[in-house]
Amino acid sequence: MEGTHTVQDTPSSSAPAVPPTPPIPLSALLAREDLALRQIAGPSGTGTVIHWAHTSEMADPYPYLLGGELLLTAGVQVPRAATAEAGSRYFDDYVARIVAAGGAALGFGVAPVHDTVPAALVAACDARGLPLLEVPPQTTFSGVARAVWQLMAQARLAELRRVTEAQQSLAAAASRPDPVPSVLRQLAQRVGGRAVLYGPEGTPVAEAGREDHPPEVRDALDALARLVTSRARSSATDTVAGRHLAAYTLGTGQGFVLAVASPHREPGDHTIASVAAVLLTLLTGEHQSGAGAARSSALVRLLLGAPPEKVAPLLGGGRWVVVHARPGAQAADAVAASALGAALGSALVDLADGVVRVLVPADREPGPQPGWTLGVSAAVAPADWPAADTQAARALARAHATRAELIRHGAPGSGPGLADLLPPAEADAHARALLAPLTPALTETLRTWLSLHGSWDRTAVALSVHRNTVRQRITRCATLLGTDLDDPDARMELWFALRRL
Repeated sequence: MEGTHTVQDTPSSSAPAVPPTPPIPLSALLAREDLALRQIAGPSGTGTVIHWAHTSEMADPYPYLLGGELLLTAGVQVPRAATAEAGSRYFDDYVARIVAAGGAALGFGVAPVHDTVPAALVAACDARGLPLLEVPPQTTFSGVARAVWQLMAQARLAELRRVTEAQQSLAAAASRPDPVPSVLRQLAQRVGGRAVLYGPEGTPVAEAGREDHPPEVRDALDALARLVTSRARSSATDTVAGRHLAAYTLGTGQGFVLAVASPHREPGDHTIASVAAVLLTLLTGEHQSGAGAARSSALVRLLLGAPPEKVAPLLGGGRWVVVHARPGAQAADAVAASALGAALGSALVDLADGVVRVLVPADREPGPQPGWTLGVSAAVAPADWPAADTQAARALARAHATRAELIRHGAPGSGPGLADLLPPAEADAHARALLAPLTPALTETLRTWLSLHGSWDRTAVALSVHRNTVRQRITRCATLLGTDLDDPDARMELWFALRRL
């Protein structure tokens, strides 16, 4: 195979639900007229990108750089001899260390120390290939950093919109009469490349998109699909002939693989491809097992009055657990619900009122899922499905209150308590009235603080704030609620109320 390439594992289970903040082109920062930055050395063009801005007056900033920075300095650290003596190697060594640390560009402030950018620094940046920007006296370093973050926020918003639009178009494609080719066409269009679905035999069964890739790219794509299957990887990536390749195993257990080749790799492409993989998992799963027809038959029989125990054999399995789940960051949608069902090993998924309910065979014991809070019922026979549904709802409520990833009904401390003996409507009304004075931030702080037994330090770590902020918020809660939070009776009542939210 021609071209330099390195195959990398990219487990889909650890992928973020949303794309990370993308870097921004240096040219976009230079285009900001309010900054009046000017590039005076180093390569020009659109190839340089920056990930953040960092200010340092250290003589050797190498130990403090992560790579990708626009390093800003006013030259406070520059010794007088470096600019006065001809042949000094100070600036060449300084620039070499920045390049070795992966710095993307250097910004030099004209004022208050230097009237102009030292000529030796310009020469060193040209020699080392490091873009050098002149920062005029009226432009502050904090203003440059703020502009970087503004451009990143704009880029992230644009990328999120692109991902959202792609998710919607992929879901619409999955509902067409020819769902598999439609999903592949949409995926190829969204990433600007080619999408291929490989069957269990390792041969393409459907594909769509651009066909202008070099022959070695297609060979590499075939090899990547075989690799993830033979080594039981969830996904892998490669780069060949300037094309970015990725392969994803589908969760049907039937050997299907989705592979994608694209000329560019945008931050949201992995998320878009993962959504397509989930949809194709559902589509190929039904094609292989006929599970869709079985579920339809079971639903019809239930609607016509058949008891659950008579319908369950159509769905497979003897005993079942019910899982209730809520996402941690944003409201659940149909795609997220289907993805959760696939991760739990069941296509029996229901989404209502922000809660995803999944009916799972008991032999597939549900485990924690990244980004989700889960409540799991005891294993029951089909006749006890309604009771298991109630158990899962209570377990989810406790998991949410205690900030646990997963609570199982029947586990120590998960059974019904005194609060569960109150009529739910009355308990909910009392909780809303009691906690009405608190803002969402204060409510979350109070919940965390109580769950951690009043520990200031542990609460600060859990909320990623300073311990003094925790103290101020808890004092504010006590004032607004008109209660003594050192009183165990008051704490108990508030904890019961927080469990109802």
